[in-house]
Amino acid sequence: MRRLSLNARRIGEEANTAAIEVALICIEHPGLEAPVRLSSDPTERLSVEPLAYGTRSTWCAANPLSDPYLFVLASVEVPSDLEDAPAEGVLVLENVDRDIATLLRSFTDRARIHLAVVLAGSANLIEVEFRDMQITSAEGDVGEVSLSFSRAPIEEETVPMDRFTKNRFPGLFR
Repeated sequence: MRRLSLNARRIGEEANTAAIEVALICIEHPGLEAPVRLSSDPTERLSVEPLAYGTRSTWCAANPLSDPYLFVLASVEVPSDLEDAPAEGVLVLENVDRDIATLLRSFTDRARIHLAVVLAGSANLIEVEFRDMQITSAEGDVGEVSLSFSRAPIEEETVPMDRFTKNRFPGLFR
């Protein structure tokens, strides 16, 4: 069962509410100097020149003053809780620069992505969190970039770890 704060529960039960759910996204890769922090809501104005909006939160070890989550036009499909379906989600960034597609194609290893859902009024209180997911595919064109992410593939796990020898598994050789 998923835990929700009382505010989130109250918002879910109200017919009309002014509270806004915000998706916070943190993308990490060894090739990046610092994690990329993105927000789905222009919670507050961060700077005038250049004009930038974003959300300040301490989630994912971010300093709210120096490392805000920058607002981007994005839609997020969070991973499902269903048993039969894989925990896969999709992040679509809209109105992106052409250089982003080139950058996404330049990586040979997978980047990690963390996703959290918070309320705009209480950005430090995490309602739902998905940590240590891996970006499995990235497709882009001039208008948008679509990132698919999932748990670490079980196909990459080393199985079997041990060899089935008489010394290691004597019960198999009776």
